[in-house]
Amino acid sequence: MNKIKKALISVSDKTNLKLLLNCLKKYKIKLISSGGTCKKIRSLGYKCQEVSEYTGSPEILNGRVKTLHPKIYAGILSKKNNKSHKKDLKNQNFEHIDLIIVNFYPFKNILNKNKKHSEIIENIDIGGPSMVRAAAKNYEDVTVIVNYNKYKDLVNELDKNNGATSKAFRQKMSEEAFSETAYYDSLISEYFNRLSNNKFPEKKMIYGNLIEKLRYGENPHQEAALYSKNNLNISQITDKKLSYNNYNDIFSALNIFKSLPKNIGTVIVKHANPCGVSIKKNKLESYKCALNCDPISAFGGVVACNYKIKKELAIELNKIFFEVIIGNGFELGALKILKRRKNLRLIDSSQLNHKETHNFSSNLGSILYQSNDSIFFSKKNFHVVSKAKPSKKMMNDLIFAFNICRFVKSNAIVLTKNQSTVGIGSGQPSRIDSCKIAIEKMYKFQKKKNNLNEILAASDAFFPFVDGIETLVQAGVSAIIQPSGSIRDKEIIKFANKTGTVLVFSKTRHFKH
Repeated sequence: MNKIKKALISVSDKTNLKLLLNCLKKYKIKLISSGGTCKKIRSLGYKCQEVSEYTGSPEILNGRVKTLHPKIYAGILSKKNNKSHKKDLKNQNFEHIDLIIVNFYPFKNILNKNKKHSEIIENIDIGGPSMVRAAAKNYEDVTVIVNYNKYKDLVNELDKNNGATSKAFRQKMSEEAFSETAYYDSLISEYFNRLSNNKFPEKKMIYGNLIEKLRYGENPHQEAALYSKNNLNISQITDKKLSYNNYNDIFSALNIFKSLPKNIGTVIVKHANPCGVSIKKNKLESYKCALNCDPISAFGGVVACNYKIKKELAIELNKIFFEVIIGNGFELGALKILKRRKNLRLIDSSQLNHKETHNFSSNLGSILYQSNDSIFFSKKNFHVVSKAKPSKKMMNDLIFAFNICRFVKSNAIVLTKNQSTVGIGSGQPSRIDSCKIAIEKMYKFQKKKNNLNEILAASDAFFPFVDGIETLVQAGVSAIIQPSGSIRDKEIIKFANKTGTVLVFSKTRHFKH
């Protein structure tokens, strides 16, 4: 056990400081501190020696150099059982430092406040991370704490060991310290990448804060956890824990409903694929139209409404088993109804403002990294290539269908009517098979409504053969939107003109694997 005699404290965030100081005083641990931290400690009524007094060197360069001194670093890096180290300390009149308590300049907070570059630079901590790295390296003899949430753990450790810390505790704190410095440096690295518009630097840092450990991954034998660069800005209202698969579906649903016009969009997702999407001014109608697309697949799925959920809709939502319901807020009456259902997770997304610019996937120790498919759709992105021309309403419906198509696993075919999906074919190696699945679902769930006219179709990529568009037209599709690029584009246009089908080409493809 290492008895702690001397501690150096330098913290930007002074939360829980008194709890810590009471314990250090109890075990007669001498304190060294710098600048503002020293003033704070003294104002709380505790004795503290300022770093400049301890080293015999003043703070210089407007505070840029405070703790960067051999007396500090020799005290941190010296090994207690090393005769040479002991000799060096004695010859220099240096002392061992047993405990380092440091948190860094608030670089991330400054970034979030969109401060000037000059201010951002001044909030890059040098002395703090240097001391932490030194202490973490020398965990055999030094305890390092980088998070005020660990003060209580330190207090318990000191109380348990009469003012000393165990090697196991020091090693654990060292692990956290190296993670903290790596995270901090990642923030700085990313800032400079953005500053120079370097989207793909030679070394890419992927970082995040642990949000929660999950029960398991996609399957029970897989371990899983959720990390985030920023706060998720979604709040869970009910207590039932979310699973890996829940989160996967939630993120898919949120990405879709962010792309829809505000306050009118309903999305139902199952296994990260949309199985129903609708935009209607009437919220109840919006939900029912989304559900009617594929009510069987919707069972056990995630519903996301980009509007406030009210009592009338809550009654309908409670008629079917859903794992998760997301709303842009909930009326009190709606909450009372929805909370009656056991194990239902309710999520409030009203504070959602997260903007992802890139996404990545990892396999075999490698990372695939790309910008998001978040292109904004407008009529300028599309070119009518058929003799038959779409009306304004039809064009808007086609754009809706094409937007939904980019969120469906490829190969993707989306059938719509009046800005609601009526059939979705997804994830097939053959595009013709996706066409057949979408049509089959449309016939299965829409036939009783006698509304199989004016059906529109969207494809995430071009049709390699005429058979795909032919299958859609034979099923009653009157207009199709697709990316161009097939060597048979002319044949497909010819077929469209022959059958009087509206055909629109887009400038972009939207694969999703």
